[in-house]
Amino acid sequence: MAGIYIHIPFCLSKCAYCGFYSIPSQKRKAKFLESLRREMVSRKDYLHGETVETIYFGGGTPSILKVEEIENLLDLIKEQYDVEADPEITLEANPDTLSMAYLQGLRNLGVNRLSIGIQSFFDEDLRYLSRRHDAGHARQCVPLAKDAGFDNISIDLIYGLPTSNADQWNRNLDAFFELEVPHLSAYALTLEPNAILTKQIEMGKTLPVNEEDAVRDYEVLCRRAADNGYLHYEISNFCQPGKRSKHNSNYWFGIPYAGFGPSAHSFDGTSRQWSISSVEKWEGRQKSEDGSRKVVEMETLTPEQQYDEYVMLRLRTLWGIDLKYMKREMGERFADYCERQAEPLIAQGRLSRTREFLYLTDAQMLFADGIAEELFW
Repeated sequence: MAGIYIHIPFCLSKCAYCGFYSIPSQKRKAKFLESLRREMVSRKDYLHGETVETIYFGGGTPSILKVEEIENLLDLIKEQYDVEADPEITLEANPDTLSMAYLQGLRNLGVNRLSIGIQSFFDEDLRYLSRRHDAGHARQCVPLAKDAGFDNISIDLIYGLPTSNADQWNRNLDAFFELEVPHLSAYALTLEPNAILTKQIEMGKTLPVNEEDAVRDYEVLCRRAADNGYLHYEISNFCQPGKRSKHNSNYWFGIPYAGFGPSAHSFDGTSRQWSISSVEKWEGRQKSEDGSRKVVEMETLTPEQQYDEYVMLRLRTLWGIDLKYMKREMGERFADYCERQAEPLIAQGRLSRTREFLYLTDAQMLFADGIAEELFW
């Protein structure tokens, strides 16, 4: 099994909170797509013939691509890679870029999952985040997608916003549940070092973030998701039964994936590589003098790094750390070490255990990074 991730860096405008690599322009799109196709061909052996079961268009704003441009990329993937008969194909989209004709075109191509960046159903929140769409777009895009034939839909919401309060966050969740969307990705507002919003707050030009509000909203989110039958399968992800994101789940299970485009990451099971976060430099580094592709950055993981990654990724999930798997795949010294490190955390109520599994409850999830660090090698 394997996955393919395609980073589309173009946006119609830059959101104030965004820390991902993106550019508010489409001037280089045609040249970018040429380079992207070249990269896909030149790295066709990266996945060692593994069958591709998921394809994910992320960004940026992938939904600014024309249907024909997406079709060309999918055709190339199917030509160059061993793709299963019915792969999960996800496209990230912004509400203001969606129309019935566009959505129907995507469905005809085989795109079968939409991840829509709604963020909030309230205009004051959207203005604070400098989103292009308004509350009307937010409420209309899901019914539109359903009418076009999509039944596997995820939306993003952001909590802990200074323009919101407990009542408004509950009403955001009301809107989500009323739409009967099978998947939710919910993120605390995080101040990224390179984000416009971070600089605005530092200069006193906009409202600061309150971490206590984020904790309050997260607790409400976990409780209401459970009450409505949603499985909390990863720190930020909730789904109805059978509707988890296969692509993102594969990241947490350590399944190989190839990433294409500037800033995209790849993993082949033992090593990672990632491209530079610049369209211009990425295009210029597609080929070396002898015609082969340059790998911009790469690291081969040591056994200790593989252990740390497993702990970090699995602790974020419903499944937790499988000590039997660790002993079988990594060796007894890692499993024994993990158990020793876990003992005081379990005694303190910061970590939970059931038989051979170490995991976090909803209340403990908020502290996942700190708990993982105490288990690291």
